[in-house]
Amino acid sequence: MRPEQASALSAAFLRDTTTNIARAARSVPISGYAAYAPVGAEETLVPHLAQGTRRVLADGSIPVPDGVEGFGRCLLHAIRQLFAAAHPAACVLSSDIPTLPTEFLVAAAQALLVGDDRRVVLGACDDGGYYLLGMRVPHARLFADIPWSTDTVAAATRMRAAELGLDLVELPPWYDIDDAAALERLVRGQDGSDAVCTRRALQMLGLEAFGRSPCVA
Repeated sequence: MRPEQASALSAAFLRDTTTNIARAARSVPISGYAAYAPVGAEETLVPHLAQGTRRVLADGSIPVPDGVEGFGRCLLHAIRQLFAAAHPAACVLSSDIPTLPTEFLVAAAQALLVGDDRRVVLGACDDGGYYLLGMRVPHARLFADIPWSTDTVAAATRMRAAELGLDLVELPPWYDIDDAAALERLVRGQDGSDAVCTRRALQMLGLEAFGRSPCVA
């Protein structure tokens, strides 16, 4: 896949994901945000977001506990920003899951509306990562010493939650589109959310036959 194709698909994923959040918000009290970095990049997101989506800086430029490194700094930054906005719970959500069923987001919010501050919600990906992590207080240790960008991220997060004595609720697994196999599944499948913008982008980019033609790579 060429860089410009990847960029166009990423924009479509973001639009569909934020639209999905807005759809879930019809059933449960959810406020949609899009995290961005670096400083000054906020306006570049606006054309690709569902109406009403707010923006929050998450570049990791905050003091963090030992062990919180790399991508974990950005995730923790986003979580802390949401709690600073006086929300009673917060989730970080992948932006490359355009077909995620809306009911998964509803279930995450419902789980976080009950229980106590030990309640944590995890949505694992088929590849070993996770598409959602939610909590009622900012548990920084959930982002510490995690092997980011590996197939053990979800497992390590479960282990950390157990070490902290947290009440972990798991959502059904789903897939994120971060490799050729996942892209082929996206093209072939009719599962999950409609992902209207993503389907349109696939067609416009000539990727609707991905996985069937040896000319597409």
